[in-house]
Amino acid sequence: MARYNFKRIPDHVGVIPDGNRRWAQKHGMEKEEGYSYGIEPGFRLYELCIELGISELTLYGFTQDNTKRPTVQRKAFQKACVDAVEILAGKDADLLVVGNTQSNMFPKELLPYTGERVRFGKGLIKVNFLVNYSWQWDLHQALSAVSSGNKNVTDLIGSSLISRVDLMVRWGGRRRLSGFLPVQSIYSDFYIVEALWPDFKEEHLLEALGWYQEQDITLGG
Repeated sequence: MARYNFKRIPDHVGVIPDGNRRWAQKHGMEKEEGYSYGIEPGFRLYELCIELGISELTLYGFTQDNTKRPTVQRKAFQKACVDAVEILAGKDADLLVVGNTQSNMFPKELLPYTGERVRFGKGLIKVNFLVNYSWQWDLHQALSAVSSGNKNVTDLIGSSLISRVDLMVRWGGRRRLSGFLPVQSIYSDFYIVEALWPDFKEEHLLEALGWYQEQDITLGG
């Protein structure tokens, strides 16, 4: 923290790492080649979050809607997700992979990391990885829990393995949530980075945090 002087650090940052395909085309590659270039930026972000004292980080891997893309692209982003988790296994994190595990689109290599957190090393930060994820599927899970017990949606957030998201950051310039954790993100502040995800720079997150300092965090109160 010595390098930074923020008065408020979000506990939980959500990240939509968009723009891999556009980046690949911009660099004369096929669209599917861009996914592998999104792995290294993710780990630079991970290291920065630990340095800043952010306690939880959620990243989009791919959605169920993404699996409608051409097979060569689908296989590329599935592989990128598996490769990223294999690298994370050599670091310090408490990992939870969330998504529709019943579908054959879910990489079987990631099944051991679903259902409950798996600790790697010292477990310095909670990392949630959304893989074969759908807001409809997730919201159904939440509503099913409500209908089968006495919990309301607010209670679900408090007891969930994934906490409420304080700050959402989306790379790639798009202005949409894309179904990212609809329950946990109900009071998230949303910051857009114009740069494509493979062009990640440390300054992007620092600028988002600088902007976050000025937001009125009332949670509706």
